Amino acid sequence: MQQETPQVPSPATRPGPWRARLGWAGGALLGLVLLVAVFFKAIDPGAFAEQVRAEGLDFLLSAQVIVWVALAIEAGLGAALLLGLRHRSVLWASAALVAFFLFLTGRAAWRAHAGIADPAAGCGCFGNLVDRSPTEAFLQDLLMMVPALALAWWGAAVPRRARAVAVAAVATAGLAVATAIAAPQLPLDDLATRLSPGAELTRLCVGRGVERVCLSDLAPELTQGRHLAVIGEVDDPRLAARIPELNAYMARREATNDAPPVTLLADFDLDRSRRLFFEWAPSFALQAAPKALLRPLYRTLPRSFLVEDGRVVATYSGLPPQLAAAGAVPSGEPR
Repeated sequence: MQQETPQVPSPATRPGPWRARLGWAGGALLGLVLLVAVFFKAIDPGAFAEQVRAEGLDFLLSAQVIVWVALAIEAGLGAALLLGLRHRSVLWASAALVAFFLFLTGRAAWRAHAGIADPAAGCGCFGNLVDRSPTEAFLQDLLMMVPALALAWWGAAVPRRARAVAVAAVATAGLAVATAIAAPQLPLDDLATRLSPGAELTRLCVGRGVERVCLSDLAPELTQGRHLAVIGEVDDPRLAARIPELNAYMARREATNDAPPVTLLADFDLDRSRRLFFEWAPSFALQAAPKALLRPLYRTLPRSFLVEDGRVVATYSGLPPQLAAAGAVPSGEPR
């Protein structure tokens, strides 16, 4: 009877102890970065879809489908790496994903440097909560992901329970997609945006250096006393239909003087402002603000907030409920 030769584990599967530890650390760090990015994008899938359209990636599939596929891939790879599955197939897929991210952020940085794109526009890789210029996004991704990926490759290994890890990775991918589908109906505005109770208007800013602009600079009146602010899109017919109610609220306020005034924050130019005064005859304040500043403050429009002496006191999905208290509009729920 011929004796079978025992199989010796390959170095890739059984690296030395220090190499295995460093490989696990690199893979875990990269996996954690991917999962954090997935979380921020999944709770605000609309902003992620806008990023997909802005990058021109929706040429074969719709932006919504691309969002779901991207979240599933990123979440699955992140979970696999975090749980120690550094199989060559996982590492090759992770390397391709990192290279794609660096291509997108590198292209955005070059376009901003060349004056082709807005240098104040941030990268949507980590959702609206992270304020990053295109150059910062590229450098941060480069420094966070590439060394971690290199360590994961150096200490490549397959855990003993690789099948269980693979199942967990698939489950994580499904959870990410399910979160993105459900997120628009969940009260996550305060978590998914930079606008939440306690936020200071002086810290809601966009841009760098001399080009940096904050909400307190554009609307200094909001830094004194109590005010209601509504973020909206002036070309949204749903908002236009509510203008008479906003005017009615302001008329009652002027009669009683016991309610905070309303300011509408939107992205519009001087010509559009003049036309709005003829179309709406607004008795509330109109304040222009760049989209790059407003976009991180909402998931859906309109979104409102109550501010007192430059500090956000409460936020609301839709128009503020204070208008309903005055008999103007149906009550909304704080978000």
